[in-house]
Amino acid sequence: MTILFNTDKTINGNERGQSYFTSMIEEGLRNYESHITRVEAHVSDENGKKEGVKDMRCLLETRIAGKQPIAVSCQDDTVELAVSGAIDKLTASLETIIGKMHNHKPV
Repeated sequence: MTILFNTDKTINGNERGQSYFTSMIEEGLRNYESHITRVEAHVSDENGKKEGVKDMRCLLETRIAGKQPIAVSCQDDTVELAVSGAIDKLTASLETIIGKMHNHKPV
């Protein structure tokens, strides 16, 4: 499973931060890694440099082997909360998709 981490110009995308969030995504998706080929994380500040509530956004685009890509997003007050929320949404979606894949296998 390859993880690509992208930030907009208002968020510090230093190597240490990328490593932290990549590890967070890897850990959150560990149960599904055999089905996932790639995850692209896009983190942005929706208000730019202005202060705001729930202005940090994380979009996770995930490619599952043999399926169309799926995308989920979460907006929250901090980057950490936005990434965590997006991981939670993604795992719920993956549970449904992968469950259907296993239940509909031809005999």
